[in-house]
Amino acid sequence: MNLYFAPLEGITTYIYRNTHCEIFGGCDEYYAPFIVPSDDEKITKKSLKDILPENNGGYKLQVQVLTNKSESFLKFEKIIKEIGYDEVNINLGCPSGTVVSKGRGAGFLRDTEGLDKFLFEVFEKTNLKVSVKTRVGFFDSNEMEELLEIYNKYPMTKLIVHPRVREAYYKGDVDVKSFDFTYNSSRNPLCYNGNVFTVDDYKAIEGKYPDIEGVMIGRGAITNPAIFREIKGGAKLNREELLLFTERLAQNYNEVLKSETFTLHKLKEVWFYMIKNFDDCKKIAKKLKKAQKLNEFSGALNELKI
Repeated sequence: MNLYFAPLEGITTYIYRNTHCEIFGGCDEYYAPFIVPSDDEKITKKSLKDILPENNGGYKLQVQVLTNKSESFLKFEKIIKEIGYDEVNINLGCPSGTVVSKGRGAGFLRDTEGLDKFLFEVFEKTNLKVSVKTRVGFFDSNEMEELLEIYNKYPMTKLIVHPRVREAYYKGDVDVKSFDFTYNSSRNPLCYNGNVFTVDDYKAIEGKYPDIEGVMIGRGAITNPAIFREIKGGAKLNREELLLFTERLAQNYNEVLKSETFTLHKLKEVWFYMIKNFDDCKKIAKKLKKAQKLNEFSGALNELKI
């Protein structure tokens, strides 16, 4: 069963991925945050920076695109093929209001006729392998029945399913029944994504769905960057690793961003999740949030005990 690091916009950039791979590793593939073709359908160099081969080393990377137009997809495909990619992932799961308002991501799930037409045109003309990442509906998980009828028409490398509807965002429990249905009815290889925060969470999925192709972990891997290693029987996360990881992240961010302020902002984003590894840390969490300098941030981290 493959292990995938899910994309989190603004966090799992190539700087984060390279540092994670160096210190922890363990996942079989990283997924880059989605790229959106601009309104004039041009792909800028800036938007491609995160997936350029020279910026990503030592691991396999999957590219993700966010679009609801087959023409945009095919133009994007041509560009990423030229730089060496042979596969692409279509995002049909992002719940962001700005994304949904444009009928993209999870917003596309409301237009099943348009979605079917889009996928038909993509699979009819694409020269790449294609996977899809989806939610189980927009308002109601019962929508997955119709969505799966569509997905089953097309030869995907995998269907990655986050068993929540768009309206749930990332809150509460996942909808187990909707994934049960998908597991029993999908004609494409299936990957599970959602609420995997511990090794026990993974084992529960592995035990219940032994025939799935893989498990994708996002917030759980940001919280515990050693989770893939732990799943494979390796050592548990320790405090020293987290401090080293943070130090390397700071160095690598600062080298690219050329700004202590921007680097500090990035570290705060990551530690919003990683602080959950520590008990009784509310005071330290406040110090991290209020830190205005990297040395203040590092000083607060040194007070943590795991």
